[in-house]
Amino acid sequence: MPDQLVPFLLLTVLITITPGADMALGIRNSLRGGSAACWWTGLGCCTGVVVHAIVSVAGLSALLAASATAYTVLKVAGACYLIWLGVRSLISALRGERGTIGADADRGCSTTADGPELALSTAYRQGLISNLLNPKIVVLFLTLLPQFVGNDEPHTITSLQLALAFVVTGLLWWRVLSWLLAGLRGVLSRKKVRSALESTTGAVLIALGLRVALGAWRTAVR
Repeated sequence: MPDQLVPFLLLTVLITITPGADMALGIRNSLRGGSAACWWTGLGCCTGVVVHAIVSVAGLSALLAASATAYTVLKVAGACYLIWLGVRSLISALRGERGTIGADADRGCSTTADGPELALSTAYRQGLISNLLNPKIVVLFLTLLPQFVGNDEPHTITSLQLALAFVVTGLLWWRVLSWLLAGLRGVLSRKKVRSALESTTGAVLIALGLRVALGAWRTAVR
């Protein structure tokens, strides 16, 4: 067990529950597929964290961060994806689309009068892509993990243990968040509330995408 596991977990909890692109996407997907879609979005995000952890331990993330061009490309791709998801949410809100949040979500999708709304596989894929294209996760694993690895501890094993703790914390948080959203099912199923939240999460995703894009542009012009 890593010597600094407890302080690392405390910091991990704060990082995990801080609202960001992943959480906005999870709430957005819960509006279209119920609490199950939020959970599967979280599973996708946590899978992305696992990939980042393996890549970081393998040293590939350091190479990526050292290449200004590659890092900028990653930022731009992530920004475009967030903006695209945000625009889709705004369009959905404007159209007044309304999914039935209930038992159908647990079977794999939500439903509307026109048929399936959001497949759980889609929610998982969106969470995975959103996390993989998040440059902050790359930096986090490069800068955060080494600070909690002691000089007398095996670097690779300890880093993997800390990464596992990070993933488990994320899974627990997504489980709690999906349960909270399930408890608010009655409120979230109201058309006006759903449209307002769709608009809000869409605007948040677009704002986050634009901020990432601005950061990439500033890096490129330096």
